[in-house]
Amino acid sequence: METAADACIIRISKDIAIVQSLDFFTPIVDDPFEFGQIAAANSLSDLYAIGARPLSAMNIVCYPIKDQPEETLRQILRGGIEKIHEAGALLAGGHSVEDKEPKYGLSVTGLVHPEKFFSNSGARPGDLLVLTKPVGTGILSTAHKAGLLPPDILSRMIDVMKRLNKAASEAMKKAAANAATDITGFGLAGHALEMALASKCRLELRASKVPIFKEALEYLKMGMIPEGDYSNQNFCRKMVNISGDVDPDLLVLMFDAQTSGGLLISVPRDRIEKLQRHLQLRGEESAVIGSVKEGTPGLDILA
Repeated sequence: METAADACIIRISKDIAIVQSLDFFTPIVDDPFEFGQIAAANSLSDLYAIGARPLSAMNIVCYPIKDQPEETLRQILRGGIEKIHEAGALLAGGHSVEDKEPKYGLSVTGLVHPEKFFSNSGARPGDLLVLTKPVGTGILSTAHKAGLLPPDILSRMIDVMKRLNKAASEAMKKAAANAATDITGFGLAGHALEMALASKCRLELRASKVPIFKEALEYLKMGMIPEGDYSNQNFCRKMVNISGDVDPDLLVLMFDAQTSGGLLISVPRDRIEKLQRHLQLRGEESAVIGSVKEGTPGLDILA
């Protein structure tokens, strides 16, 4: 709890530990099958962030069964189980309640070696920081809810959100990275700050190097900014230093709340090429967006 860890790790023997996490949320896209895929990928992400192998998942379902078609619920669950199987895990039941607003997610269980897992507290001065998915899905999702997102941009956003962090997790294990965390509700800057505080280091992010959905820049200029983005900025303000001529719009994206975002990986400088090679071999996009420094724990954002 002290380091805002991504998941709970319980040692059960010398070389086996159980990993547990859960997450669920309301629909962010109209298609129920794709919503199920995104929600499941998001729930599994905490396991991938610490390098665990998913073992089982249990459905968490809230649904207005008296007012909405059963087929819609069936499609949500079908999307979820597809991602569970893609992760190599098994569906082991779950629980449902009647609710006015649909909600879906998973309680997930995985396995990891108790001495060979990643956390957000392992970043070390000299490390480079790598991000594996573009940011901006919070703003694009807000534009979609307003009926402003064209089908091609929506499709691209969904493809990113439903993509498992499995390949990225495998790559960082091959490269023996020092630390990792997944980017979700607190945005890139918020989760980077958590890593800095947990690791007792100072993280430096280059806003111009961060991969983004360029279309999100257009929608934020229209005011399509989710409330959570402002909360993220307010919460982090005292521990984030903004230096130089940082583009104000890029700064907004740094705090944009993500759903099923990528992994932020802290890797020793001499292993960066190995990490990038393994990411590329697995078809995973990535970018070096900053570094880890000595100093007062906190976050510096540069242009």
